[in-house]
Amino acid sequence: MRVLQLKKNTPRWVIVLLDVFIHLFALFFAYLIRFDLKADFSLIQTEWDILSKSLWFFILVKVVVFAIFQIHQGLVRFSSTDDFKRILFAEAISSALFILGGLFRYYWIDHYYLFPNSVLIMEFIFSTTFVISGRLLVKLLYLEYIKEKGTEEPLVIFGAGVSGLLTKRIIEKDTASLQNVIGFIDDNPNLKSKRIEGSRVYQLNELEVLKQKFNLRTLIIAVQDLPSERLQQIAETAFELGIQIQRVPEAKSWTNGTFQIKQFTKININDLLGREVIELNNPEVANLIANRVVLVTGAAGSIGSGLAKRIAAINPGKLILLDQAETPLFELEQQLQNSFPALEAEYVIGDICDARRMEKLFDVYRPEMVFHAAAYKHVPLMEDNPAEAIRNNIGGTLLIAKLAAQFAVQKFVMISTDKAVNPTNVMGASKRIAEMAVDFLNENQQTAYITTRFGNVLGSNGSVIPTFEKQIAAGGPITVTDERITRFFMTIPEACQLVLEAAAMGKGGEIFVFEMGQAVKIIDLAKKMILLSGKQPYKDIDIQITGLRPGEKLYEEVLASSENTLATHHPKILIAKTRLTTQEQEAGIQELLLKAEQQDNELCVTLMKKLVPEFISNNSTYQKLDHDLSSKNSN
Repeated sequence: MRVLQLKKNTPRWVIVLLDVFIHLFALFFAYLIRFDLKADFSLIQTEWDILSKSLWFFILVKVVVFAIFQIHQGLVRFSSTDDFKRILFAEAISSALFILGGLFRYYWIDHYYLFPNSVLIMEFIFSTTFVISGRLLVKLLYLEYIKEKGTEEPLVIFGAGVSGLLTKRIIEKDTASLQNVIGFIDDNPNLKSKRIEGSRVYQLNELEVLKQKFNLRTLIIAVQDLPSERLQQIAETAFELGIQIQRVPEAKSWTNGTFQIKQFTKININDLLGREVIELNNPEVANLIANRVVLVTGAAGSIGSGLAKRIAAINPGKLILLDQAETPLFELEQQLQNSFPALEAEYVIGDICDARRMEKLFDVYRPEMVFHAAAYKHVPLMEDNPAEAIRNNIGGTLLIAKLAAQFAVQKFVMISTDKAVNPTNVMGASKRIAEMAVDFLNENQQTAYITTRFGNVLGSNGSVIPTFEKQIAAGGPITVTDERITRFFMTIPEACQLVLEAAAMGKGGEIFVFEMGQAVKIIDLAKKMILLSGKQPYKDIDIQITGLRPGEKLYEEVLASSENTLATHHPKILIAKTRLTTQEQEAGIQELLLKAEQQDNELCVTLMKKLVPEFISNNSTYQKLDHDLSSKNSN
């Protein structure tokens, strides 16, 4: 009930009356100062005779000017810096009118000024100070009164710039928040130990002291363009101290130059890749996609669905989405219908190995662009099922690629993997042979065949990130196959950008790759994910080493040693020039597909090794084939 009474608006006439009394007190106080706080009765009587004739003008000017500036239109408890500025201008205008009125009285009435100049100056200072201070006091009392009761959570803001100051004000303005900003952290040494809006500025190396002194638990990063390396340094320092990190939203998502506390986000593993996010903005992509019929195979997968969403935003003529996974394709349909209600799309259930079904699809929809993302990708499963890996990854790709030529598709873009480079497993070898098959078609067809090759995609279905998330949610342990194992990583948006960029710049026959920086140790990734969850590695969540899986290798590559690279217009994108596929190899691929139909796994892998001599099995039952081939070659 008390809160309701406090929040009820005070009648506006009461505020006007209080302001009049404040101004009269300021005027009286100015006179006291003028006479050094002492004056005899006769002097007071003389001054009053002059002042009494001016007092009505004083009150009228203050009321009218404040009304013109709408000082009393707002709620006192919500006074802002804009309100204080308007009060300052109103007081200045009032003083100017007093000067003009004084000149008029002096020359046209009784040769007396309204007020002495010294009184006018002091009255302006006192009135401005008292009116603003009164409103500020009401606001502080109101905020303190309605503030949620409970233990305050201390936090620091990284970045003492505009975004940092805005973050501090938003936190302090939110009366439902128990967060208390105890200071800023900034890399600028000139700001060290300075105070900004009452909060002290610290350096990052003082974070441990702040943790001990204030039991600090949260650090908010308010720098918009923080380099990835610096973010990693901050994260490592904070995580070691058990401090969680949040980020303010990107400026482009702000509304009217501000944001809300609920828009703060925790940093995620994507933020800790250890390299700058690759941004591509090629206008030719829009020209390539807009108003065309585009087919995406494997559309319900991580890359396929990411591609579908990006293509949908470019306004294709029609988007054909093909997958054999019914439920994920249905979910994609719902997402696209909600996000792009005007999109003309077809959702097709089908297997890329089904020749009659695929030919019917091409015949009905006549796609002009094909993005081929359908593939089996799980290394251990493909190691146990080589014939199916060949049938799908090679046979299915070759079927779609040939239909692209048959139906005059302009460009065919295949999604490959870094596991195709010096493969150590069936899955990687199957993708390398698919690259070779597509390359051979490019030499003999009008369709431009283009390949993109990249590393592991963060957050993709069945990848290490979702696996670790589930293990952490279950309380651990996290399982890592080997402490030394490393992988290249990119985000789904980056991978989709590469595919579309390749489609735009590719002429046919290229394999596009990212310059992906340093490989990431999987065990380090596991530790960071545990820290991101607010827990400590080995203490709260254990990490267990399980040993390499069949076909798994310690270190992956994006380019084979025998390949050369060519630069493109983007410094982070290269073209891998591989050996051209020969007629003999093309015949070998056809033989391999026939043997796959017979489900003779060992014979299939033997033929794969002949087609890809650099395919050396690792931690696999097929390692014996490498010895057999080596013995035959030596003989």
